[in-house]
Amino acid sequence: MPEYHRVKISGGTYFFTVVAFKRQPVLTREEVRRALREGIEKVRHSLPFLIEAWVLLPDHLHAIWTLPKGDDKFQTRWALIKSSVSRHCKQIGEDWQGGSESRKKRHESNFWQRRFWEHYIRDDKDFQRHMDYLHYNPVKHGYVRRVADWPFSSFHRLVAQDVYPRGWGGTACEGMKEEEFGE
Repeated sequence: MPEYHRVKISGGTYFFTVVAFKRQPVLTREEVRRALREGIEKVRHSLPFLIEAWVLLPDHLHAIWTLPKGDDKFQTRWALIKSSVSRHCKQIGEDWQGGSESRKKRHESNFWQRRFWEHYIRDDKDFQRHMDYLHYNPVKHGYVRRVADWPFSSFHRLVAQDVYPRGWGGTACEGMKEEEFGE
């Protein structure tokens, strides 16, 4: 069985990619968004973290979190969030079929892929590159033509805070290399 080694830095900032099981296009559904929001709020109450940026697409999400000083437990947070969303969706009849024997044996839901991808943010330049990548993702995947047109993103909050100009997202991301971000 493969071993997964994760960089864990107390108080670190991380970029995450979390994917729906079999890339089902379900994450932007109202009931799933509500379950995700509630799961995050519940986890943040007991295990605080700062959400620097977020984008929710139909089959995956990207997020940038900063953990509190002395804390490196992002895996626990994601496990609790994913579990909360899975339970909620099963309760409302949104439990997808097609799980393997391994998933059944482990009592795993068919809502999320088993793991997630993370990247430790090394410096300000790395932070900005991942912020840009995250916010540009709906354009990259062809959901909208402009970043500002995608409703499920922290971009709108960051425009209001003067972090990004409203029209950002055209040529600003040209030259970004896919392999640099690991999606």
